[in-house]
Amino acid sequence: MKTYYITTPIYYVNARPHLGHAYSTIVADTLKRFHTMLGEDARMQTGTDEHGDKIVKAAAAAGMTPQAFTDNISGAFRELWPQLGIEADGFIRTTDPTHKKAVQALLQRLYDKGDIYFSEYGGHYCYGCERFYTEKELVDGLCPQHLTRPEYISEKNYFFKMSKYQDKLRQYILDNPDFIRPERYRSEALAMLEGGVLEDLCISRPKSRLTWGIELPFDKDYVSYVWFDALSNYITALGWPEGEGDAGSLYQKYWPGEHLVAKDILKPHGIFWPTMLMAADLPLYRHLNVHGYWLVRDTKMSKSLGNVVDPLRAAEHFGLDAFRYFLLREMNFGSDASYSAEAITTRINADLANDLGNLFSRVLSMNAKYFQSKIPPLGDPSEADDALCELTDASAANYVQLFGDMRFSQALDALWTPIRAMNKYVDEQAPWTLAKAGQTERLGCVLRTLLENMYKVAYLLWPIMPTASATLQSQLGRPLGAFSEAALNDLLKYRAHLRTGADTAPASNLFPRLELPKEEAPEAAKPKKEKKPAQNKAEQTKSEQKKSGQEAPKAAIELADFQKLDLRVGTILAAEKHPSADRLLRFDVDLGEPQPRQIVSGIAAFFRPEDLVGRKVVVVANLPPRPLRGLESQGMILTAEADGKLDLLTVNAPNGAPVA
Repeated sequence: MKTYYITTPIYYVNARPHLGHAYSTIVADTLKRFHTMLGEDARMQTGTDEHGDKIVKAAAAAGMTPQAFTDNISGAFRELWPQLGIEADGFIRTTDPTHKKAVQALLQRLYDKGDIYFSEYGGHYCYGCERFYTEKELVDGLCPQHLTRPEYISEKNYFFKMSKYQDKLRQYILDNPDFIRPERYRSEALAMLEGGVLEDLCISRPKSRLTWGIELPFDKDYVSYVWFDALSNYITALGWPEGEGDAGSLYQKYWPGEHLVAKDILKPHGIFWPTMLMAADLPLYRHLNVHGYWLVRDTKMSKSLGNVVDPLRAAEHFGLDAFRYFLLREMNFGSDASYSAEAITTRINADLANDLGNLFSRVLSMNAKYFQSKIPPLGDPSEADDALCELTDASAANYVQLFGDMRFSQALDALWTPIRAMNKYVDEQAPWTLAKAGQTERLGCVLRTLLENMYKVAYLLWPIMPTASATLQSQLGRPLGAFSEAALNDLLKYRAHLRTGADTAPASNLFPRLELPKEEAPEAAKPKKEKKPAQNKAEQTKSEQKKSGQEAPKAAIELADFQKLDLRVGTILAAEKHPSADRLLRFDVDLGEPQPRQIVSGIAAFFRPEDLVGRKVVVVANLPPRPLRGLESQGMILTAEADGKLDLLTVNAPNGAPVA
C-alpha cells in the first residue's frame, strides 16, 4: 500500500494556539483524510517546539519554570486538536527524551563528518526570532519579522557548514520544480541561494547565556540552536535514528514525507532543513507546501493588536464542519486571506445553506413525499439525466486532481459545480409536476439521479467535513464505509451506488442559514456620509468631465516609461466573486508560467464571473503584489470603458506572449 506522511510545523509554546495554528493543522488533517480516501496508508504528525530564549522569558513572566510552562501550553495544543476534528497520529514535544537523544545523534553525525566547526562570530541577534541576521537581511537596521533593532552579540559558537551545500540544494530545486510549492515560494528560496554566498549556520548557544535547550554531545558548555533542534522532529518523530536500518520502522515506512508551513518560516524549512538532511546523507522531503497568513481587517493577527481569533470559539459558534469548510474554501493556498464574522457567515449561507443544504433538504423531502423515503429504481435515464451524471463525474475527477495539487479552494469550487447544477436540474425537471401528472416512473428516475449524484458529493466531502459527510451519506441510505483506491475508482466510474428500496432520511437540515452579526454589517447597510463639495476649480472641472463622459487628459510620458510595462497575454482559468468585497472578482490567469497568477479586479459590477472563464486578457505582469481585501493580487487585467460600460482588452495570441 502506498504511504503518505504529512507534518505541521511544531508550534512554539510561548503563547496559546490561535487561528493560524488551527488552519495549518486542519489542512494537514484534511490531507491525511484525503489520502486515506485515495486508499493510501496516511500518517499525520504535529507537536510543540519548547526550547529557546523566548520560552525562558515567557515562563519567567508567568512566574513558572520553563518545564512547567511548556507542559501547560503544549497541553493546550494537544487538547485543542480533537475538538477541531483533527486526528493526529503522533504528537511530538522537543522536550521528549527520545527526541533529545535523536537530535544529539544528528549533531554528532555532522560533527564527525567535519560539517560542524567552532569559531567566533559577531552578529545582529533578534531574540524574537532567536537567530542572527546579516546586515543585508535587516530592513533599515531592524529585524524584518519583528521590526525591532537586534542586539549585536559577539561570542564563540559552533557552526554548520551550510554554505557547502548551497550549489547542491540550488540544483536540486531547479531539477525538482514542485519541491517547494506554490511556485512563488520556490522562486523565493532560489533567490536566497542565488543572492550571494550562503553563510554557515550558527547551531549552538553558550550555556552562559541560555541553558534551556539540548546539550551538544561534543561540548557540555553549549546547547543546540532551537531551529536545529525543532527541524529534526520530522524524522525523530518516526523513530530515527534507530529506525534508519529497520525495514519495519515508522521511519522506513513513511520517510520521506511532506511538510506544511506558513510563509514566515520558509527559510528554515526551505534552506536549513534540506542542507541538514544532505549533510546527514538522508533523503530530502518530497514537498514543502507553503501557505499564507490569515488577516483580520487586512492586518496580520497579533496579540498586541488584540485581533487574534480563537479557533475553538469560532468552531463552536459557526459549527465545526462549516468552520473547516470555510478555511479550506476561503484561502487560495499560498496567498493571504481575510477572516471575519461577515466573511464566514456569507460563505456558509451561500455554499452550505443555499446550495448544499437546500439540495439535500428539497430532494429528501420529495423522496419522502412521493416514495415514502425509499430509494426508487433508476429507470430509463434521459439525456438530461446523462448530462448531469457526466458533469458530476468530470467535476469529481477535477476535484481529486486539484485537491492533490494543494489547490483546495479551486477543488471545492469544482465540486460545487454539480451541486448548483442539481439545484437547477430540480427546477427544470419539476418533480412536483411529474407527480401531479402521474408520471411515476419518470419521477423516480429524476429523484434517483439526484440521490446518486448527491451521494458522490457527500462521499468526496469527507476529508474537509468528516461528520457532515458521514451524516449526509447516512441520510442517503448508505452509511460511511471503508475507504480504498478501488472504492474511489468505482465512485468516479459508475452511476449507481445506492440500493433500490433502501431507506433515506425524510428531511435534512444540517446547514441552517446564519444571521450576520450586527457589528459586521456590510458597507451597503451602513448610513452613507454626505459627499463633500469640490474644493477647487480643478476638482470641479474633473467632476464635470466625468459626468459628461469625458476623460481628463493625462500628462505625456516618455517612451522609456512605457517600455517599463510588462504587458502579457493570458487566459482566465477561474473566476469568482471576492468573499468579502462585492465590487471585486478573483481570477486565476494563465500567463504561460508554471503556476497561474491570482489577480483581483474591481469589475464585479460589469461581469458575471462564469462568463469570463476562458477569455483572453491582457495583464500588467510586473506590478508588485498587493493585498485587496485580504487576497493578494499579482497583476492587473486591462479594460476599456465607454458609455458607462466596461470591456476586457483581448489579444488572440498564446499565453505569455508580450504585448508591445
